[in-house]
Amino acid sequence: MLINADLLLQYQRCKRRPFLDSHGDKNQRDTPNELLLKLQQDKIAYQKSILANLSYHQPDYPRRDWEAGQAATLELMQRGVEYIRHGILLVSYDDWANIESENFAASPHYQKYTLLSRPDLLVKQPGQSRFGDWIYVPANLEMGKRPKQEYQVGVAYHAQVLAIVQEAAPPTGLLKLRTRETTYTVDLLKWTPQMQLILAELIQALESPNGAEVFISRQKCNLCHWHSQCYAIAQSEKHLSLIPGVTPVRYTQLQALSLTTVESLASTSPTILENLPGFDSEVAHKLVVQAQSVLQSRPFILPYPPPIETITFTAPIEIYFDIEAQPDLNLDYLLGVLVVNRQTNTEQFYSLLAERPEDEELVWRQFLDLVWQYPEAPIYHFCAYEFDTVKRLAKLYQTPYSSVRPVLNRFVDVYEQLTQSVALPIESYALKAIARWLGFEWRDKEASGAKCIYWYDLWLETGDRTLLEIIQRYNEDDCRATRNVKDWLVQFFQEEYYLRPA
Repeated sequence: MLINADLLLQYQRCKRRPFLDSHGDKNQRDTPNELLLKLQQDKIAYQKSILANLSYHQPDYPRRDWEAGQAATLELMQRGVEYIRHGILLVSYDDWANIESENFAASPHYQKYTLLSRPDLLVKQPGQSRFGDWIYVPANLEMGKRPKQEYQVGVAYHAQVLAIVQEAAPPTGLLKLRTRETTYTVDLLKWTPQMQLILAELIQALESPNGAEVFISRQKCNLCHWHSQCYAIAQSEKHLSLIPGVTPVRYTQLQALSLTTVESLASTSPTILENLPGFDSEVAHKLVVQAQSVLQSRPFILPYPPPIETITFTAPIEIYFDIEAQPDLNLDYLLGVLVVNRQTNTEQFYSLLAERPEDEELVWRQFLDLVWQYPEAPIYHFCAYEFDTVKRLAKLYQTPYSSVRPVLNRFVDVYEQLTQSVALPIESYALKAIARWLGFEWRDKEASGAKCIYWYDLWLETGDRTLLEIIQRYNEDDCRATRNVKDWLVQFFQEEYYLRPA
């Protein structure tokens, strides 16, 4: 059985996924979504752009014939070529365990494992190895902006396999990140011990009967092809990871106190939790109230909400604002503005769209002109992105401070207001989850911010205007959903505080 760097990477993101990738029923996997396919395509394009400037060799071998791949790679290493693309390196469990015995279990049936290394590049450097007066170091080409642990652990894995194959330890490992002009050097003395521990844990997880316990982490799980299967298990078990605020660190602390059900968490005194790692007084109280909300299927007011007048505030004219962006282009291409006039009981939606990336400045100017037509209107948005983006665009296009600061002073974050004041019986405080709990629905059921990124790229490639129309509908629905949530929050607090019987 092969262990590779991808299993090591996935284990760091989710302790359950490598088991499912190795032992799960492939027919139960989800169909890859458009965003995942786009990310894969972007990574291939990025790597090709790097490789276009290198004269490299790639081993030639029948697909998945790893022994033939290693033989072809060793022949290239023996020749001393400068760069080897996707070389194949194999070491047996015994060879690895001989140098890592402290971290590897001694169970004899672990000998069925072979460790496969396939770095993006093997780079020739001066040194001494079995091949002569040169040595190879591993290099990976990653799309991330930072040298994350999972990247550096992967390079350390390649370096350790390479050390066994070439009979000489690489002096370093290399990371080429998309946002850095220079290559990042991986400190193998620091990361190799960490990699060894993670690899030992991975093998133990692969040997377990059913894999690691399900834990739903919304951002990490959404792109995984096992999401539906794991989510169904979590729902059937009423797993605590479905409670907003239950992070892996906090869940470990709750497990130690035998608080593993919604009922037990809901009946716990917050004072028991507030001094634990990952908690404080505010988190402890919010988490217990959150469990009570889920258990009783109704909203609760949190212990320390903001001043009531800031929550129940309404204005004659209100603006609701939402942005669609293409992060890879650092582009905010659609600024959606819903103007609600409560005096005339009318509303108007404005879709300020940059059909081409170079139109972003024009759209920005249109936005400022529009919101300045209503200088007293609060501007409601959901989460901090809109606020931060207005600051970014103002700086980018050198907008006078006097034109921007009064606008920013009118921004009201509905997400912040809601999460600081109430607990809802939902699994996530994303806009979609809250608005759908209130009965609001998007016209395009499968649309999402992530898919809009994919659709805008397709629009730029194909010129298909139906893609823009879907994005614009989705953006308008986001604005209307934000209004729906804000109106509900105002009404809820008015009823709770002002309409109670004496």
